[in-house]
Amino acid sequence: MLAEDVVIVGGGPAGLTAAYELAKRGSLATVLEADDVVGGISRTVERDGWRFDIGGHRFFTKVAPVEAFWHEVLPDEDFLLRPRKSRIFYKGKFYDYPLKASNALSNLGLLEALRCVASYVSARVRPPERQDMYEGWLVARFGWRLYNHFFKTYTEKVWGHPASEMPADWAAQRVKNLSLASAVINALLPKRNQKDITSLIEEFQYPRLGPGMMWERCQELCEAKGAKVLMRTKAVRVRHAGGLATSVVASHDGAETEYTSSAVVSSMPIASLVRAFDPPVPDAVRKAADDLYYRDFLTVALVVPEAAVPWDDNWIYIHDASVKTMRIQNFGSWSPYMVKEGRNVLGLEYTVEEGDEYWSADDAELVARGAAELGRLGLLDPSQVESGYVVRMPKAYPYYDLDYAANVDTIRAWIAENAANVYPVGRNGMHRYNNQDHSMYTAMLTVENLFGAEHDVWSVNVEEEYHEINAKSAQGTAPASAASGTGRDAPILPKRSML
Repeated sequence: MLAEDVVIVGGGPAGLTAAYELAKRGSLATVLEADDVVGGISRTVERDGWRFDIGGHRFFTKVAPVEAFWHEVLPDEDFLLRPRKSRIFYKGKFYDYPLKASNALSNLGLLEALRCVASYVSARVRPPERQDMYEGWLVARFGWRLYNHFFKTYTEKVWGHPASEMPADWAAQRVKNLSLASAVINALLPKRNQKDITSLIEEFQYPRLGPGMMWERCQELCEAKGAKVLMRTKAVRVRHAGGLATSVVASHDGAETEYTSSAVVSSMPIASLVRAFDPPVPDAVRKAADDLYYRDFLTVALVVPEAAVPWDDNWIYIHDASVKTMRIQNFGSWSPYMVKEGRNVLGLEYTVEEGDEYWSADDAELVARGAAELGRLGLLDPSQVESGYVVRMPKAYPYYDLDYAANVDTIRAWIAENAANVYPVGRNGMHRYNNQDHSMYTAMLTVENLFGAEHDVWSVNVEEEYHEINAKSAQGTAPASAASGTGRDAPILPKRSML
């Protein structure tokens, strides 16, 4: 069918990709964005001339159409090729990531290293019973001491619940083919014998002014072709009749406007989409939506002297239970254009609950807490923090509990029967474990479907191989085609009601 009068809910990567792809085909969509800036969680925040990313967004993909899109929207000279470097910071020392046993044991010191080896031997003799769970899977491969040092704390900060309750697939994706024994053996053997150990990509592309540069330019190109991108305009109702959506009602500055629609491409959280349907959905579908949860995200960006940050990592993981921050971004290492001469910006990241103590604290208090945490970690003298900013991002990460897939299936089935021209896309729109490129690709395939294709958009990002991992034996080969898969599946987490 020819896609006319398409309403796109959300101006993040998925929504703007859909708008751009439609515009290239001569169909001009209306994009409704509730915020005053495009990009969603892939935006770049600018405060007083400082620019910082929300979470850190590397531009790396195995999907050729996404790669082509990036370079169609931004010229090559706007991309930097950046080395990937991230380490674990624990008890005043940096540890390689992915974890290398020889480096870890060396940093821990002889006595603790021996204890870790003894713990590993003990776990091999008496392995945990539940190796289908995150904790047991890792303990069986590293022993209790290394598990407690390098896996437990960070994971619990990110997801807000005990690591012992997480299934093993989350660990398997991040410690692929690695155990203490194999790591030590491969550290000693010649390089030619190390082909079975996987590693993360070593470099990535990054827009010189941050990822928001991509989406701000995409907005300009869409509008230049005649599409409408309406800011501070929130979709509040999706009207439907006869098995199809007929219009979207949006609110702007207290006034409501109705936009007729032949199709609705929605990247708003799928639970919010369900609540917006008018007439309302049945109780069972509403219950499925109400049973979907999210992790909210908060960044405290601190301006410091350039000389105060001697490490060149893009970010460091914080495995210290005495502080709440889980990861610290080093924006000067992402791009020198993000910071000012002689200064740097560190972004302390927190996963929180909207309305909790951290979310509700005023900005000055959070800046002070962030500076104090840097001091507690021994990374920086708090007196060197010159200024700071806080960015809150609600519903940043879908929460994947034991029932999320069934709940999403219930919602999908109802939409297919009652609003068949509504197309969820993107991470929140589909409640899927998507990276930026996955979100974009779901939008690309959806637009093709509007013009007669029959892609299964829900099959994007379901292969076993982790999105960023390349086998050493395969390094230097061309990226996998989209047909071979695009990424990783979600971890399965405990029910929130059980926590």
